[in-house]
Amino acid sequence: MTPEAEQSEPVSAAEEPVAEGAGAQGAEGTGVDGAAAGARPEERLERAVRAAEQALIEYEIAVETFRVEIENFSRLHHQKLGPMYTRLDELEAEIAEARAALSGDPEDIRRAHEARARVMPMPGVEELFHGWMDSDGLFPEAQAMLTDRPVRPPQRVRPSEEARRLYRELARKAHPDLAQDEEERKRRDEFIARVNAAYARGDEDLLRELAEEWAAGPVPEERRPSRSEELYARLEWLAQRKELLTLRARELEESAIGSMLRLAPDDPDRLLEEIAEQLLAQVAEKEDELRALRG
Repeated sequence: MTPEAEQSEPVSAAEEPVAEGAGAQGAEGTGVDGAAAGARPEERLERAVRAAEQALIEYEIAVETFRVEIENFSRLHHQKLGPMYTRLDELEAEIAEARAALSGDPEDIRRAHEARARVMPMPGVEELFHGWMDSDGLFPEAQAMLTDRPVRPPQRVRPSEEARRLYRELARKAHPDLAQDEEERKRRDEFIARVNAAYARGDEDLLRELAEEWAAGPVPEERRPSRSEELYARLEWLAQRKELLTLRARELEESAIGSMLRLAPDDPDRLLEEIAEQLLAQVAEKEDELRALRG
């Protein structure tokens, strides 16, 4: 069962307290409904937040379990059916080679070469990583790309005169030794680390931005929001999280393996068995065809 289908009821139920909180003001009643109607808006909001949190937890569980199903199906598909696909590729190559040997036709020979290329072994690790690694491991550029960090090498060995000027000014003003307390030292340490990184790249624009940031001073402590503001912010975050999970669930459902699972939502293991049976039938058919070609 897909996450959306599995979570349709809990998510709808989570929305009920929000609607109640919005429309119950001034309502009268007895029992649970009356108590809810007479509760302070903040209390109703707290109940709405708790209900939304619970619904979100359930939805996350549904998405995660579906992700695990897809991952397991993919792994088992590869483990159980991979050898059959490999056997089919091998038979296709042998059949094409047998036809080419019988006909001598250049087009048949070309097809045979193409079929054989599909079952050639993969290149070795050294070939795959040629230019990416040496005896010490991955090059810094490769490491950065594999970890999604931007590759920004320095433009020159020595930064420009302007970059050096900006750096010196910032270092003098923001040096951690000028701190009066531990919190200020921490702030300066973090800031100077950013300055050093910008200077190492010779990034004049970033150094100017950092100079403006330092001149503006530390960000003043914000006014602490009220309980109601915190609750509304929490509801907003929960809604955003729900949207992200919905997108993730859709991606999973529309993936190749997810689409296959949707064909047998109640018994995905049986689906693997059915595919295996189909592949075995294809293997038998190809083996008969090869025997006929070889006489």
